[in-house]
Amino acid sequence: MTGTFELPPREGKPRKRGLTTMIDFGPDEMGWTGVPGGIEGLLKCAADYIDHAKIYAMNGLLLPEETVKEAAKLYRDYDCHPFAGGMLFEYAYAKNQLDEFEALLRREELLGFEISENYITLKDDERKSLIDRFQKAGFDVVYEFGRKAPTEPMKLEELGAVIHSVAECGIDHVIVEQSEIDMLADSSPTGLDELRKQNWFDRIIIEADPYRFPQQHVGMIKQIGPDVSLCNIAAGQVMRLEGFRRGIGRAVGYCIMDDLL
Repeated sequence: MTGTFELPPREGKPRKRGLTTMIDFGPDEMGWTGVPGGIEGLLKCAADYIDHAKIYAMNGLLLPEETVKEAAKLYRDYDCHPFAGGMLFEYAYAKNQLDEFEALLRREELLGFEISENYITLKDDERKSLIDRFQKAGFDVVYEFGRKAPTEPMKLEELGAVIHSVAECGIDHVIVEQSEIDMLADSSPTGLDELRKQNWFDRIIIEADPYRFPQQHVGMIKQIGPDVSLCNIAAGQVMRLEGFRRGIGRAVGYCIMDDLL
């Protein structure tokens, strides 16, 4: 066999499928990000495999503003689009301090954030109005569907309606809350299969549980396919996840070799 010695190609950025959204927990056992040196070392190795970088929960308030600002710049420099996690928005919304929230993100030069409804509830018109407000102000708005503590399995038609609604606002992908995915999978052995069959499936990003790595992630790759879009991938999991997508690793049986032998 002759030719270039390389791995089978995978779609490059900007990807529409197989997205990896990394979660930046800050200085943490899940990967020493949140300090510029740690982030830059990661990005020099793995930037090609990180589509988005979510600044965890309320780290926009917990970390020094200058640290968040430097982190956001590094992610942008390496084409890994940064955004603040939805709990920061929900906290500001509940306190009626969206103007102060906007000012914080501007100081941190973090012009992307997630609108979520983990605890708050938005009507469709209000959701669209908030998206419109912040988009006009120059922000890249990400949307997440679902509750942190759902009381019943999500209805796929409801998720589909929200996906189509926010698409009218220019939002191409919707993150689906981990707890909703867990309840759907637990409530029905065919729940994830039904989700995969929806004609809008390629427009969702599934929140995985970094504490169930690699078993849960490999399970989704096996059940849904290597181009499943996943969110909340810890910094120390990015490279291994990319390997799993390509059939590299004991957890996926090194299936990259299957067609070669």
